[in-house]
Amino acid sequence: MKLALPHITGPLWKLDAATIHLGFEEAKRSPRRRIILPVHRTPESNVQRMLNFLLPGTYIRPHLHPLPHATETIQVLRGALHFFLFDNDGRISQRHTLTSGESGLIDIEPNLWHGFIVTGEETLILEIKRGPYDGQHDKVFAPWAPEEGSPQVPDYLASLS
Repeated sequence: MKLALPHITGPLWKLDAATIHLGFEEAKRSPRRRIILPVHRTPESNVQRMLNFLLPGTYIRPHLHPLPHATETIQVLRGALHFFLFDNDGRISQRHTLTSGESGLIDIEPNLWHGFIVTGEETLILEIKRGPYDGQHDKVFAPWAPEEGSPQVPDYLASLS
């Protein structure tokens, strides 16, 4: 299963309509209902920049980033989502509606349980995290949330709405 499009190459890159169309077409083909376009040129980049093409029904299991430098910024470029912070028992402690424009930016520090549900038909976010990427330590999934692909996911997503 394809998780991401190829990394961008070259010294300059600009987002355009063809890339947006391609991203959403790939998301529609993915059983996960999402696809990432890494804008950073290599996994070793000190700043990780990714476009996430998201469709309703995609599930990103709530998680936290445990590394001390693991801040995360999310900017909604198109569409909308509900962003959640959770306490250690999985109860929603904060809920924020993010849409493109002025209300579409959120920034969090490490060690916060978080997740979101997509509410816009085609939602595009820019995610920025400090790198380099460390796949073994980047995130800890919430033990109180169902695993991706689990039959409990639809009910869990509905409970967040």
